[in-house]
Amino acid sequence: MIEIKDLVKTFDGFRALDGTNIVVPKGSVYGLVGPNGAGKSTVIRHILGIYKEDSGTVTIDGTPVWDNQSVKERCASIPDDWYYFPNATIKEMMHYYKGIYKNFSVERYEKLKEAFPIDEKKMIRHLSKGMQKQVAFWLALSTMPDCLILDEPVDGLDPVMRRQVWSLMMSDVSERGTTVLVSSHNLRELEDVCDHVGIMDKGKVLIERDLNELQDNMVKLQVVFGTDITEVPKDIPVLHVSKLGRVFTLIMRMNAERAMEVLKPYSPMLVDAIPLTLEEIFIYELGGENYEVKDIVI
Repeated sequence: MIEIKDLVKTFDGFRALDGTNIVVPKGSVYGLVGPNGAGKSTVIRHILGIYKEDSGTVTIDGTPVWDNQSVKERCASIPDDWYYFPNATIKEMMHYYKGIYKNFSVERYEKLKEAFPIDEKKMIRHLSKGMQKQVAFWLALSTMPDCLILDEPVDGLDPVMRRQVWSLMMSDVSERGTTVLVSSHNLRELEDVCDHVGIMDKGKVLIERDLNELQDNMVKLQVVFGTDITEVPKDIPVLHVSKLGRVFTLIMRMNAERAMEVLKPYSPMLVDAIPLTLEEIFIYELGGENYEVKDIVI
């Protein structure tokens, strides 16, 4: 389990993390989402022991991460700007990883050649961005990590390879109990793989829940009222309203059953509940219209 308590980090007077709290259950896939500058990458660097916290704690299975080699060697990461030695081949980087990760499995490295059919004698810098990302997964998964920390992990991969790497990671989660924390702006993809989600903004985690629970706590309704109601009544608590003809689309912070009860006194002619996507939940949890795409006349 990864646990962050009251984490504070300041850079030149700017508080990048402002009392951040995160709990990633063991054997889960946790999606960390938020707008640019929310603090996601700073959180990841604390989990990996790159940054030392100003205050608060960062632990894995109850053990502090900072300056702790035994914890760090149980974690593998794939950052958005993955580093490799400029003149290294894939095989040379494999030997480097083998030297710093005590659980590195050469047997698994060999088996993963089937998933990543790239000549291991090639210099990594001569590969395309997508192939370099494949190499990053190839090496990271060969370390047999207890924790896998990912920042925009499948950026640059084609659809087939995206499915391949997610399949490999999910197998590790189910078979080895690997704990995965992934930060990504591809919310549609996270929706398919994550069981827990944390939404960050301005250095804090605003909400952290099981994904199913998060989706059950907000509802989108398409509603047609009677002809005598042309606007949504003010006592109906809505996060967002849009209208097309006589059809109102309402976003409400409650489950569908409760929303139906709230609307019942107005005898709507039609009420249809539509599941919200993680992207919609993200927008409305962060402030609704302030985070929507704005039409700008140029």
